[in-house]
Amino acid sequence: MGSKNDGRGTRHTWQFFRAGGFDQVRLDAGADLVALEELDQKLWVALACPTRGVEFDTKTLDLIDTDHDGRIRAPEILAATKWAAGRLKNPDQLLKGSPSLPLAAIDTSKPEGKTLLASAQEILRNLGKKEAAAISIEDTTDTTRIFAQTKFNGDGVVPLDASDEEETAAVLRDIVSCLGSVTDRSGKPGVDQERVDRFFAEAAAFQSWRAKAEADADGILPLGPDSQAAHAALVAVRPKVEDFFTRCRLAAFAPASLPALNPMEKDYAAVASQELSLTTEALVALPLATVAAGARLPLGTGINPTWAGRMAAFRDAVAKPLLGDCPEITVEDWDALTARFTGFEAWTDAKAGAAVEGLGIDRVREILASEEKARIDTLIRRDKALEPEATAIAAVDKLVRLHRDLYKLLNNFVAFREFYGRRDKAIFQVGTLYLDQRSCDLCIRVDDVAKHAVLAGLGKTCLVYCDCTRPGSAEKMTIAAAFTDGDSDNLMVGRNGLFYDRKGQDWDATITKIISNPISIREAFLSPYKRFVRMIEETVAKRAAAAEAESTKKMESAASAVGTADKPKPAEPKKIDVGVVAALGVAVGAISMAVGSLVTGVLQLAAWQMPLVLVAIILVISGPSMIIAWLKLRQRNLGPILDANGWAVNSMAKLNIPFGRSLTGIATLPPGSKRDRRDPYAPRKSTFRKIVEILVLVAVLAGIAYGLWYYGIVEKVLPERLPKSQYVLDREAPEPAPAVPESAPAPGEAK
Repeated sequence: MGSKNDGRGTRHTWQFFRAGGFDQVRLDAGADLVALEELDQKLWVALACPTRGVEFDTKTLDLIDTDHDGRIRAPEILAATKWAAGRLKNPDQLLKGSPSLPLAAIDTSKPEGKTLLASAQEILRNLGKKEAAAISIEDTTDTTRIFAQTKFNGDGVVPLDASDEEETAAVLRDIVSCLGSVTDRSGKPGVDQERVDRFFAEAAAFQSWRAKAEADADGILPLGPDSQAAHAALVAVRPKVEDFFTRCRLAAFAPASLPALNPMEKDYAAVASQELSLTTEALVALPLATVAAGARLPLGTGINPTWAGRMAAFRDAVAKPLLGDCPEITVEDWDALTARFTGFEAWTDAKAGAAVEGLGIDRVREILASEEKARIDTLIRRDKALEPEATAIAAVDKLVRLHRDLYKLLNNFVAFREFYGRRDKAIFQVGTLYLDQRSCDLCIRVDDVAKHAVLAGLGKTCLVYCDCTRPGSAEKMTIAAAFTDGDSDNLMVGRNGLFYDRKGQDWDATITKIISNPISIREAFLSPYKRFVRMIEETVAKRAAAAEAESTKKMESAASAVGTADKPKPAEPKKIDVGVVAALGVAVGAISMAVGSLVTGVLQLAAWQMPLVLVAIILVISGPSMIIAWLKLRQRNLGPILDANGWAVNSMAKLNIPFGRSLTGIATLPPGSKRDRRDPYAPRKSTFRKIVEILVLVAVLAGIAYGLWYYGIVEKVLPERLPKSQYVLDREAPEPAPAVPESAPAPGEAK
């Protein structure tokens, strides 16, 4: 959505400030907020932001997020600003950011304002604050307290104590017992229209279903009221009885199969080796009784003991009432018994109104015969009649929240005033990370590191991703911290730090990923030398490793030789390693020649040229990396970092070098501190290192002395017997006379 005038014909005079390399609007008066719709959205810093992962009241964001998609967009910001400003006498009230809204600030010249004021006063009365002159967020947040003393509150839910009639209250309790409850705004359990309608529909269906059985009692209820229990006893043994009679039929069909249809001796032996009980699975799996062709099923003696209890229940509930007192039944008896329950099973499968079955048919009929549904419907209509007042109460909560939070949100959305002002943290800054003797204020919460890093890397900022956990808690969080000062020498995956969130809670932080980018010009200046030192260290390490391997090989060979020798050989006298001495001599000579050549070249220059040469050498070495770092630091941008987190940043929100230094603090000693520079644990220099340092110093001094002698600078103080350099001799030699032509023209002759 664009602005109404798209930047032309603006009726409001705007003021801007410059920060982050671009112009941002100043919202210093309520008139600025009222005219916000006129401001060209190309001048907004952001056009969208997420409702989660930011340091802001989520309930306020949810109220602004009218489409509930988890993102706040510019049109929703405009709608919320217009709504809030239109319900206050003076929109300047929004700039205070106070959690308490004075009742006198509500604009009662409009119907909406009158309703808001009445609702606010009703809230305060319910909370026992009738005389209060202001209403706070604490007053509007707890709707349970607001509606605790009311039975009707406009939400369409009737609590169980809404009726003074015991019969109606009893039906309300029956509805809740069958279908569950809905929580009323007062926090009490209750019922709504949907549950009431469903309950009475279930009751009517249950009554109709039971009426079918009563109309055909012989076909559906073979044992009357006891039919359901009898059917349950029949079903409990049906699979086992069917198994028994099927085995008997198979034995009659194929007599040779009879031994296999009954358990064999080995089967009993396997079972007997266990610790037996009536629940042993091997026993339960045995046939119900001894199988034989045409055998009868005993109902008492001769039954598998694990089934004796269920068969006794079947005998007493089904066989005895329908067949009389018989000790056993045939397969024909069994088929007749199961046929008697065919109608019952069909009726049961068509059961309706099961939700109210627990009340019993008598209670269901009593409820349906009463007028309780009409009474409950009346209670629900009475509650819904108060819906406008309840909606107004929600509007009061919204106004109080916008009164506190809207101006803060605007200064983190339309402009990044809080971020660049540095007086307070922006809503996207979730805390401060302490790591590597630095504190990083630009820390952003991240849900998906891999996804975030793809876009955030375009911000040209050194980002360090850390997994954060709280000691003694299951809480976890991932952050991306921007390092904008210092260097990255000691930043590596696995390093630990400490993260403080905006509530002051501390989290253990561990680096899991690093996006490398230049941090400072100082780091870029030193980087070539650090790389050179690392190269030397790596080369020395490789050669040392090779030498160690060779030495180990020689030692193994020597040990092998000692193990095979008859007599130990006398130790040879230690010899001086001529190669090492020669190498040292060559090195010293090379250094002397290099220094001498350098000094010779420098001394040939004028005095004012020498510093320039030194600066030129430094620039040749460090210049390229410094230029590249400077270019990248100029491109350092907050936009991609926030966009990767769901924002829609609308400008180049730069993190230039001075501002970057303010976002990352480097450890410094407090003012007035005293420091003892003596370190009792400082490493001592080795003898070899001292020798090398002395040789290098001698080489440097020799080179300087050679240069001073060669150019005759110290000639006056040297003994006359010392020879002079060729340079000095050439300088002291007289200049040769100019050559005379072989034949010169006489005076007056033409040339």
